[in-house]
Amino acid sequence: MSHPNEKAVRARLAKIAGHAKSIEKMYEDGRECTEILNQIAAVKSALNSVGKVILKDHMNHCILEAAKSGDESALDELNKSIDKLL
Repeated sequence: MSHPNEKAVRARLAKIAGHAKSIEKMYEDGRECTEILNQIAAVKSALNSVGKVILKDHMNHCILEAAKSGDESALDELNKSIDKLL
């Protein structure tokens, strides 16, 4: 199922992948540990942000549809995913 924010999520994920690659390069180049740690923190924050967008889309579309159809297993799966995310 496609989500309303699919294009934005794909763009964010590509940007995160680029940042992760740059962290690897920073490490290989012997950059300061604090610089690398700051970049790691930025990537973690970006992942959390995109995770929130995906979670909201999932709740507003997949879970809503599952609730309408009486699919309680979707809520169980959502709870498991939230536990892993947090």
